[in-house]
Amino acid sequence: MLRLDGKVAIVTGCGSIGPGWGNGKAIATLLARQGATVLGIDRDVTAAETTRDIVAGEGHSLHVAACDVTDGDQVRALIGDCVARFGKLDILVNNVGQSEPGTPASMSEAVWRRQLDLNLTSAFLTCGAALPVMEAGGGGAIVNISSVAGMRWVGKDQVAYASAKAGLEQFTRVTAVAYAKAGVRLNCVVPGLMLTPLVQRLAERYAAGDYEGIVAKRHAQVPMGRMGDAWDVAHATLFLVSDEARYVTGTQIVVDGGLTASTG
Repeated sequence: MLRLDGKVAIVTGCGSIGPGWGNGKAIATLLARQGATVLGIDRDVTAAETTRDIVAGEGHSLHVAACDVTDGDQVRALIGDCVARFGKLDILVNNVGQSEPGTPASMSEAVWRRQLDLNLTSAFLTCGAALPVMEAGGGGAIVNISSVAGMRWVGKDQVAYASAKAGLEQFTRVTAVAYAKAGVRLNCVVPGLMLTPLVQRLAERYAAGDYEGIVAKRHAQVPMGRMGDAWDVAHATLFLVSDEARYVTGTQIVVDGGLTASTG
């Protein structure tokens, strides 16, 4: 089950900002383990190459390329290169994302626009380039990685990020309906509070560098008493891109330990 042999996949943000397993790194590695030929992209090609080396060391296939997914020309060139190199595109995972603090009164317009570009417009661009390829090839699967911040307050001011992730979920639903008859499925994975290398950066931005404090706070927020990790996100993603999910489209899997179901 959940094999991806013969599939070609693109995973955006396949690197990690530090040691350990970020969501994109785990997703790219897991898809490769399941037999897919994976093209992992990242603005930081060195981070992408670290993921590639891990996958290669396991005897699997991961190719890497540098791409800024907020730049339409770069995205279209990347999709074209993927098809020229591998002959098709079956799977796209839009994993890039990043949060900046602020309310509408405290956040600059420039930061707001950059946040929307990175967290929402990037998926518009990648899907815009990938959907015609998938439709011409008879179908495909797209998974957009969202966040529970797009569904509820999670304890910090991040108005642009939350708005973009909420928009990403609706973007996924309406595009899924538009392409259902073409055999292209679109779904979201919605992570909650995850223990990844990104938490160090969140500590610097939201907790004056108190890493241990923010980790303890995030654990306590979750009904299960602990954060999840990147592999929880990766396994949900694997299901949605697999043939076992062939009748699943326009929906989401929330991976949050019960956070969004609680009032805490």
